[in-house]
Amino acid sequence: MSETTAPVTAASPASGTARSVVAGSVFPRGRRARIALRTVQVLLALFYAVASALPKLIAHPTAVESFDRIGWGSAGMYAIGALELAGAVALLVPVLQSVAAVALSALMVGAFIVQMTVFDGQNAATPLILMVPLALIAWARRSSNADLLRLVRGRG
Repeated sequence: MSETTAPVTAASPASGTARSVVAGSVFPRGRRARIALRTVQVLLALFYAVASALPKLIAHPTAVESFDRIGWGSAGMYAIGALELAGAVALLVPVLQSVAAVALSALMVGAFIVQMTVFDGQNAATPLILMVPLALIAWARRSSNADLLRLVRGRG
């Protein structure tokens, strides 16, 4: 993970004095902040893998019933379960972590829409709540996107 910590000097227009600004992210770069963010990533990955994807992939009766009610059947259930599992694993891979957070956020937008339209808003807050830490991860780990782009282009 590359981090920019070089100080940039900026003049304050009001006072004319120079102040030091850290270039890059607005998030703290301390060891504790990195550990806390990584902990959130691991917890989200566990949630998506165990609590969300697993019931779909083993065709738990409640998941089957929900997807039948949506009208997507078992194919939709397995597809969503596979996407959630892939996102959970990708949250733990440093070069994929930001993209995974964005992809899982998009999946949560879809889940919110389904909860509102098909299930009359029941449990609609859950996808919205999950999007908050996902957005934090996507933003804080955005430097990994450049690393991924280099790998995809064959320069890494």
